Amino acid sequence: MDDNRRAPVGPAAFSPSTGIRQDLSFLVRSRKRRDTYKLVPFIVVTLVAVLTADVLLLVQPPQNDPGGVRAAEPEQSLMAQQRPQRSEPQRQQPTDTVRPVTPLSKLHKPNLFVLSRKPFTQKQLEKVAKVRGVRALELADAASITLDGKRVQTLAVDPSTFRSFTPKVTAASDPLWQNVAAGDVAVSFVLGNDGGLSLHRRVAGPAGPLRIGAYATTGFGAVDAVVSKDVGRTLGLPRDNALIVSAPKTNSAKLRDKILASLPKGAQAVMVNPVLPPPQKVRQNWPAGSFMTGEQLTAALKAAVSKIGRPYVWGAEGPDTFDCSGLVQWAFAQAGVRMPRVTHQQWVTGPQVPLSQAHPGDLLFWRNDPTNPAYISHVAIYWGDGKMLHAPRTGDVVKIVPVNRRNLAGVVRVSPVAASKVR
Repeated sequence: MDDNRRAPVGPAAFSPSTGIRQDLSFLVRSRKRRDTYKLVPFIVVTLVAVLTADVLLLVQPPQNDPGGVRAAEPEQSLMAQQRPQRSEPQRQQPTDTVRPVTPLSKLHKPNLFVLSRKPFTQKQLEKVAKVRGVRALELADAASITLDGKRVQTLAVDPSTFRSFTPKVTAASDPLWQNVAAGDVAVSFVLGNDGGLSLHRRVAGPAGPLRIGAYATTGFGAVDAVVSKDVGRTLGLPRDNALIVSAPKTNSAKLRDKILASLPKGAQAVMVNPVLPPPQKVRQNWPAGSFMTGEQLTAALKAAVSKIGRPYVWGAEGPDTFDCSGLVQWAFAQAGVRMPRVTHQQWVTGPQVPLSQAHPGDLLFWRNDPTNPAYISHVAIYWGDGKMLHAPRTGDVVKIVPVNRRNLAGVVRVSPVAASKVR
């Protein structure tokens, strides 16, 4: 199709029933504010932590599909490598044009992720925008879909605006967002690498095959996939039910309460990159009895070792298949210890100890995600004598192996009381 048929750059129209513009910067720029901070224009979102400049993003731009839309061809680089010319089945692309992706202008750190049972209305957005400290808003569509046979929490976004809310290197990658705009799905590094969704592979989706166009961890915890708004419509995602809020100078806990008070009952808000006052105590005191007893540790280790040879399945919680954090949660549950579900939550279930002082039953954590180096992406149970027990990745099984020190983030000694409070 002729490139001249591409839609012009500009605010993307949302559901006609709501009349909400995608670019919500007009909400925070048009009102009088009581603080002295200059309002920041609103742009984009894929969500995050700050990335180092030398991280290589694993992305490859999509090639033309026969009879499909010709996507922009970025220059050759480590972040974008043009695919060889070849005939492929047509990518799922619900529209007859691909909107150009607006260049990145400024990053916004997300602080709250708000979900509603119904689409956000213009009036509700105006209320949120008027809360003191709010600098930028971004709408998205959120739902759980089946991708390659896995239940995956997914966001449908406008690539041009959503990209500003993602890690620096992710946000700056034009090929990544061009791929998403052209109909690809970007998945988290853990889902892609450990879950077996290799780059450029086509996987089964709710409305036909989807191409894995990039690895990009959003930083929103359970969110593991991002698609364009157009693709989201073909997948049946509810519209405008997710809102990302940037308020970098405001206490996130107080902001959360104020925003929820302005929305109908049933809305939920999760803190992301929370801005909180410094703790009163510099060092937490862990009195006797804070940690697992010998009997509990033995029970957890026996439970875990009984699953040696069972296959890794992304998202599995047992009793026959597991992912890394699912194995930890299940094994500790057999000892009566309530553990949170995912790795970055398990990371804060107790104090950190040096590897040289690790005891059997302590948890080992790694930061292996090149798209988000601060993200905790893998966990194992320390077995003792320099060995660990873990569920590695798709195609592998639960096993005991020597401790891998590469990208090791630290060792945590689990406190059942602390673990039960993690949400």
